[in-house]
Amino acid sequence: MGAERTAVEMSRWTTLDRITNVEPGVSASAIRNVPNTLAIFDSHFPRFHVLPGVLILGSMGELAAHLLAEETGTSWRLAGAGQVGFRHFVQPGDQMEITVQLKERTDEGATLSGDVKVEGNVVTRARQLRMVPSNG
Repeated sequence: MGAERTAVEMSRWTTLDRITNVEPGVSASAIRNVPNTLAIFDSHFPRFHVLPGVLILGSMGELAAHLLAEETGTSWRLAGAGQVGFRHFVQPGDQMEITVQLKERTDEGATLSGDVKVEGNVVTRARQLRMVPSNG
């Protein structure tokens, strides 16, 4: 499976519902609702529906890409994540509050950090979200 197809497949599951704040070059916040109708729940722990961590990180990456695009006018994609902690499950009916903060940016890439909260509690924290410009 090529990178472009993988990105398209991932975008089906990581769409943000609403971007609530953007401070170009600094930070951004967004909301993502987790409906019980997501097809991923049919196969990912079918008896105990949990949003996969990679999809939570994908939502953080989508918000980071939006923040960087606001500043640079170019498209960005998530290239990797480090120092990630998953503290609680994200389940159907939850509303994720996503925030990302820009730590460093060059022409070749950017590093951000981010948190995802549900009902005010941190469920996921990533100290390193590595973003690179998209080719096309």
